[in-house]
Amino acid sequence: MTTVTERDALRDALGLLRDREQVAERLLESSAKHSFDPDKELDWDAPAEDGKWFWPPELLSLYDTPLWRKMSEEQRMDLARHEAASLASLGIWFEIILMQLLVRHIYDKSLTSSHVRYALTEIADECRHSMMFARMIKKGGAPTYRVPRIYHNLARVLKTVSTTPGSFAATLLGEEILDWMQRLTFPDERVQTIVRGVTRIHVVEEARHVRYAREELRRQMVSAPRWERELTRVSCGEAARVFATCFVNPQVYENVGLDRREAVAQVKASGHRREVMQSGAGRLTEFLDDIGVLNGVSRRLWKSSGLLA
Repeated sequence: MTTVTERDALRDALGLLRDREQVAERLLESSAKHSFDPDKELDWDAPAEDGKWFWPPELLSLYDTPLWRKMSEEQRMDLARHEAASLASLGIWFEIILMQLLVRHIYDKSLTSSHVRYALTEIADECRHSMMFARMIKKGGAPTYRVPRIYHNLARVLKTVSTTPGSFAATLLGEEILDWMQRLTFPDERVQTIVRGVTRIHVVEEARHVRYAREELRRQMVSAPRWERELTRVSCGEAARVFATCFVNPQVYENVGLDRREAVAQVKASGHRREVMQSGAGRLTEFLDDIGVLNGVSRRLWKSSGLLA
């Protein structure tokens, strides 16, 4: 015989599943209307434009530091080209991880559900985004910047053992800060047309990915067992620290003729840079706080990352 508590739990679970399907159906409708093929949408053969940046100067890591004030305009623009390549490289690394996390998420779910169908749609989006970022790196003539090997290998562990709420918390961390920067980039007429096109496509399609991840994480933080919610808080805080560390590869500074140690020290000391990163993370940290992710040790880890004031 089913108890009252069991009936309530079953009703709540069915409600969460109905809500999950409704969100997925709306996202599928949006995907049908607003999806892009970067190979056809963007003019990859057009030459780079003289006097235009590859990334807005105010979003560069060294902006308004003593080193920045000593650099020539040409060197600043070169820094922008390399930082754009570094961010695009980080984006590819992250999206490859995300695709594997999404595949794990849907592995045991109903194959005919809208939730699974949207996840597969998002994976297709991320495949196109990764190829688009790679073409942008090549177009700018800068090298690929890989994350440090220790974090590259730690991600192997994450992809294997991450729980569902942990996966979606990490997803939002990687998506929302870059999304905030790209929303400032694509309307900026000082920036190269190809970069503006890449960021415009990514912003439009990424809005759906953020909605999907937010809704699923909110559900999971209600329904997951206590140990899983606690693990999510710790893993999300540690991921914030790693993400902040990897945001710009220090090799960038050497490749534009700067002293690496001096540049890294000035970035760490920069009030402007701290404000940019915290502004980029602002909507995310507000959301995570609202659903109970930024409690206890998680908040301390986020503060140590520099992404939370």
